[in-house]
Amino acid sequence: MKHLSLGVAFAAALLVSPVLAQDHDPSTPMVVGSDFGVSPWMVRSASGPEGFGVDMITEIGKRLGREVVIEDINFSGLFAALFAKRIEFTVNPLNITADRAERMLFTEPFFATGNGFIVREGETLDGFEGLRGKAVAVNRGTISDTWATENAETYGFEVQRYETFPDSVQAVITQRVFAALNEIPTAVYAASQNPAIAIGFRDFNGRNFGYAFRLESEDYRNKVEGVIECMKQDGTLAALYEKWYGETAAEDSPLRKVYPGFGAPGFKGYDETPHELSCQ
Repeated sequence: MKHLSLGVAFAAALLVSPVLAQDHDPSTPMVVGSDFGVSPWMVRSASGPEGFGVDMITEIGKRLGREVVIEDINFSGLFAALFAKRIEFTVNPLNITADRAERMLFTEPFFATGNGFIVREGETLDGFEGLRGKAVAVNRGTISDTWATENAETYGFEVQRYETFPDSVQAVITQRVFAALNEIPTAVYAASQNPAIAIGFRDFNGRNFGYAFRLESEDYRNKVEGVIECMKQDGTLAALYEKWYGETAAEDSPLRKVYPGFGAPGFKGYDETPHELSCQ
């Protein structure tokens, strides 16, 4: 089964009636979207969503003077919700890619990532060649799905697609697949919380997370990014990372580094015009 492409997502969005009158109306809640099944980024608890991503967007809303409403949307439907204006922007752990940048505006990077492979406790995985002849679970429509689809023939593994990350982990535990592929921080945290699984292999490859906006929302993207830059400068993002991931962010981490201009350097939609930080 093919993963959901951006073209399909855009076509689906045309069938959904917009529910937001406009972006960043200060008199209305800030409605954003994320999959709640990615620990410790965002998960549902008895008191509501919690995690790194929740704390981050809540602080952004606070600094912009707006209440935040987070819509729980499976990743496979996230772009359709964005294009249909059901949400103002994405707050998922979303990889910045050239293909996505053709259709969306990204903020500057604020979180480094790569491929993290989860296996059952006691199993070993020595790089990509260790996947040959085996099955790998991914979240449908994610960058992990894209990577697995593009590399399955090269390394000789089968791809199984699931709607949520917990489903892909369960597939490992029940031996339906050999490994589950997700972002490194997500995979590491899941393994730290579940003795039945372990990290088999980490592939740090230079990928970064950013928020994604509609193409017409450049001014709004810049406004939100300005707040993110201030949260980097004053140490807020690094503190949230330590709180939720239990590690200290490196000095050159995107959690601390403020990039020149607005947007993701090297990708379409990047504006290299210098600007001064305006932090309160």
